[in-house]
Amino acid sequence: MGKVFKYGENVDTDVIIPARHLNTSEPSELASHCMEDIDAEFASKVQEGDIIVAGKNFGCGSSREHAPIAIKASGVSCVIAPTFARIFYRNSFNTGLPILECEEAAEKIEAGDEVTVDFQTGIITNNTKNETYQAEPFPDFITKIIESGGLVNYVKENL
Repeated sequence: MGKVFKYGENVDTDVIIPARHLNTSEPSELASHCMEDIDAEFASKVQEGDIIVAGKNFGCGSSREHAPIAIKASGVSCVIAPTFARIFYRNSFNTGLPILECEEAAEKIEAGDEVTVDFQTGIITNNTKNETYQAEPFPDFITKIIESGGLVNYVKENL
C-alpha cells in the first residue's frame, strides 16, 4: 500500500533519471535524483511503498537500466500505466521493479490517493475512492524474478 505520485503520458527515461546523473550506478544516488526534472520534490517526498501512476508509454526514450533502478531505489513499490515502452518494460522486470499495465487504474487514480496492489491477482485497490481495477497478474516466473530482486539474482539463485 502506498501514496500515489501521478504523471502524464510519455514520461521518458531522461526525466526519470536525467543523463547528467548517470556518472554513477549506485542505486541510492540515482534515487536521490529520480524524477527531479518533472517533480523536483519527488525524491524528498516519496516513501517506501509509494506508487507511481502515469499515462501511456511510460519509460520511453533511451534504454538505460538506470531508470527502473532509480525508481525502485527511491522506495516505489510499483508503477502503473496503460502501456510501457518495451525496453523499460523489460528492464523493470530485469531489475526487480514491479510494473502493471491497467488503463482504467491509470485514468481513475489521482495523485495522493492511497492504493494497494495484489500482484498475485492483479487487483489494484484505490482505498481513497473505494474502487478496484483489474490488471493482468504476473506469471509465476515474473513473480520469482521480482521476488529475487531482479533477473541476475534470480539466475544466481537458480544455477
